[in-house]
Amino acid sequence: MLVKEYRICMPLTTEEYRVGQLYTISKHSHQESEKGEGVEVVKNEPHEDPVHGPGQFTEKRVHLSSKLPSWARAVTPRIFYITEKAWNYYPYTITGIPSPQPTVPPSLQCSFLPKFSIYIETKYEDNCGDSENIFRSDKILGDHEVSFLDIAFDEIPERYYRSLEDPRYFSSAKTGRGPLREGWRQHTKPIMCSYKLVSVKFEVWGLQSRVEQFVHKVIRDILLIGHRQAFAWVDEWCGMTMEEVRRYERETQEATNELVGLVAPTISVSEVGPPAGPRSAPASAPSTPLTDDAPDFLAAPKSRPRKKSAPETLTLPALRERAGAE
Repeated sequence: MLVKEYRICMPLTTEEYRVGQLYTISKHSHQESEKGEGVEVVKNEPHEDPVHGPGQFTEKRVHLSSKLPSWARAVTPRIFYITEKAWNYYPYTITGIPSPQPTVPPSLQCSFLPKFSIYIETKYEDNCGDSENIFRSDKILGDHEVSFLDIAFDEIPERYYRSLEDPRYFSSAKTGRGPLREGWRQHTKPIMCSYKLVSVKFEVWGLQSRVEQFVHKVIRDILLIGHRQAFAWVDEWCGMTMEEVRRYERETQEATNELVGLVAPTISVSEVGPPAGPRSAPASAPSTPLTDDAPDFLAAPKSRPRKKSAPETLTLPALRERAGAE
């Protein structure tokens, strides 16, 4: 299992980001969905936890078949999706809890690879990302890598770049924030940080470390794109109450389900048991398509030259001469 911590600062307060996150996830999911593909919302309902208090439980299926790179489509079924179960107790959110019970599913689980899972634990604070050991997790053995992601100056894949979503040029008409300049995290007010502890596990001998590194790269791109959009769309959601953004979320999810065409366009309500442990993560993540570039270890083998110790062909006269000699 490969564990990394990502810290993403935003020129917002944690209370503002609470609304902005819900709005951004819903809008992005709808934009990325089409017939038979996209984010299918199975459940989205209030949930009460004895430790964390009131929150929201969501279960989603992210259908990715046509958005996988060609090298991945070659080894996956025609119908492919990732199941996500999440408990949102903002500013503490949980997606999947390690459990000694093998029947408890992980946070993000592939529909045909039971040995592949992703766990994301998230906390939100009003600071510039300087809280050390914020997770205080005894589940993590040894040091893990900590990466600061800059929504303005870190590069994203070129095919996902939108000039209107570039924080270096975007200026909010409602809040007056932006554009973001070099060193903005040191002098911008307000500022908050998303701390994300991401654990990727792929228990297949010979491929584990390479696949886990590749998945972390994809997650890094998704986090950057999603947070850039949350800021670039601030004038759309700024001023919305939690009741208003929940209504927007519900209506958008129903429209997205209908667009995907896999389930009836309604959000189911049923009783859900509480999480079984301390792990945590964001309620959802944007379904940004994966990269088309295959990692080196999955690339087609290079052609090898013939050995020159044997002739390219054996002609009929040569066969006759060999028979006569025998």
